[in-house]
Amino acid sequence: MPEQDSKIDHYVLEYRRTNFEGPPRAKEDQPWMVIEGIKGTEYTLTGLKFDMKYMNFRVRACNKAVAGEFSEPVTLETRAFVFRLDASTCHQNLRVEELSVEWDATGGKVQDVKAREKDGKGRTASPVNSPAR
Repeated sequence: MPEQDSKIDHYVLEYRRTNFEGPPRAKEDQPWMVIEGIKGTEYTLTGLKFDMKYMNFRVRACNKAVAGEFSEPVTLETRAFVFRLDASTCHQNLRVEELSVEWDATGGKVQDVKAREKDGKGRTASPVNSPAR
């Protein structure tokens, strides 16, 4: 990083999606996305999707007259975390099905448990089996 009194006015960050690990290749299908006017030396990139594994990044410093050369591109991995919701252990007002979740304000699970208790098929009083777990 340059000194505080340097002539740098702002930075430009460019990034693009890629599907391979390691250094960027000469020919790339994806265009560079540009973020201009970054005033600090840190930047948080939001809105990334988990549909790709790797991304290339490069940055350059600019002053009011001219932009410098881009840094060497670096390749970073964006890892995804896969999870599933369990209908048997979720909140009593959540209705969990395959790939969707809905809020059920009537608390459908509590009604189901009470109906099973009447039939003698209810759960025990253990907190592990509580419908609100």
